[in-house]
Amino acid sequence: MSRKVIKTAKGPFEVKPQKESVWTCMCGLSKNQPFCDGSHKKIVDEPDDKVYEYDEQGHRREVK
Repeated sequence: MSRKVIKTAKGPFEVKPQKESVWTCMCGLSKNQPFCDGSHKKIVDEPDDKVYEYDEQGHRREVK
């Protein structure tokens, strides 16, 4: 899957040891970066041969 993701962070984020699992965002859409907020559920139907970008409201648009 390909997705256009623009990040503004300029360094890594340390997740210190926790008592429970900590899930970090790998799709780039979470509004709670670097943690997962479930936004990846929007992308399950993305075809592998297309590239998309998402606006602030989560609307998807194919990048040509």
